[in-house]
Amino acid sequence: MKVNLIQQVPYRYLAEDFEKKYESVVTTPYALAEPQRVHEAYREALDELMHAARMGFDGLAVTEHGQSSYDMAPNPNILASAVAYATEVEGLKVAIYPLGRSLGKAREPLRVAEEYAMIDAITNGRVVAGFPVGLAYDANINNGVAPVEQRARFEENLKLVLRAWTDMKPFAWNGKFSQHPVVNIWPRPIQQPPPVWMTGIGTPKSMVNAVERGFGYNYFGWFGYKNLGPRIFSRFWDTVEKAGYDRNPYRLGFLQAIAVAESDAQAKELYAEATEYFFRKALGSSPIERMAMPGWVEVQGLEALFRDPGDFGMFPRMKTITYDEAVEAGCLIAGGPKTVREQLAESLKEFRVGNLHAMLQFGSMPHALAKRNIELFAKEVLPTLRKLWTDEWKHHWWPQALGGVPAPAKARKQMEEA
Repeated sequence: MKVNLIQQVPYRYLAEDFEKKYESVVTTPYALAEPQRVHEAYREALDELMHAARMGFDGLAVTEHGQSSYDMAPNPNILASAVAYATEVEGLKVAIYPLGRSLGKAREPLRVAEEYAMIDAITNGRVVAGFPVGLAYDANINNGVAPVEQRARFEENLKLVLRAWTDMKPFAWNGKFSQHPVVNIWPRPIQQPPPVWMTGIGTPKSMVNAVERGFGYNYFGWFGYKNLGPRIFSRFWDTVEKAGYDRNPYRLGFLQAIAVAESDAQAKELYAEATEYFFRKALGSSPIERMAMPGWVEVQGLEALFRDPGDFGMFPRMKTITYDEAVEAGCLIAGGPKTVREQLAESLKEFRVGNLHAMLQFGSMPHALAKRNIELFAKEVLPTLRKLWTDEWKHHWWPQALGGVPAPAKARKQMEEA
């Protein structure tokens, strides 16, 4: 089992009634922010990432969100490069894992390829490369990409990035969205290529794209895994079987917010405020059309939503959600070490998840409490999770420098054909 810390850079000091007046993305007035506290947010986020590395996590994951108060990370590779060098200097052998540069919005895909390659060179082959299609508000509103072209842009940009990494000869690129007389990036990544993952919210098309190419697939479970887990993960494993692949749990990643305390009662006392801040002021204050605009969801996704619109789970209720409701739905796993261990182990085994992205700082959680959460998780929960899947499967979606195993020749050929 691979366990990564997933880190965002939230602004932690929004007013109590923020969600009643503002959105957390696109139109959030920057006058609400205090510059010194913005500075502190970055220092604390990087400190929390390094704390997790020193506590023995397998990887450090960061996300991309533009024009956002809940994650001030318009380019996660800047954060990734900082911890790449710091972990290299300290000899901390952890994966550096940008969960994604959003290629569906990227107008300079070669810049993305170059940034990942630089980080892979800095770490001597420890990068895991995530590529989401991108959220609607970020691609369509922030970057002006038409919803109907977002997936086509993603497909073209991904092909260019992969070829730029692996083709050792200069080549010309004449795409629909970008044209380059010569592509010959320096450096190329140490890994040829780095492990590639697609990140999504469970749409069928994204799953098919990831599986047929032999990429890993990450699902973000903010909307409550207890109801959504059976539907989303069954859809994924059905896709895997239809493509003719085995049910290797390491091809699937799952993001989960987690809060560990000395007891269940203490968890509520310590984390209730940060939980409600996160879900109400981050996700809850964003209208549904910011997440999925007309034209963004592909035909298969629309068919699935029309049959059953439940893929968004608790999202419609986020604006008023309570701590108890978040825990009940599985938006948050919280409690004493035994409670958290048992719930995580049970769900990860049930859904065949081989990569956990543990979100241990969220919302307004103070820096000291976030570090304590990371420590308790590392000492009391992580050792149990590490025992999952140890001898049954090989991890083909992880850097070889960190124990990953190359895919079999047959699987590599299928990936190349896809």
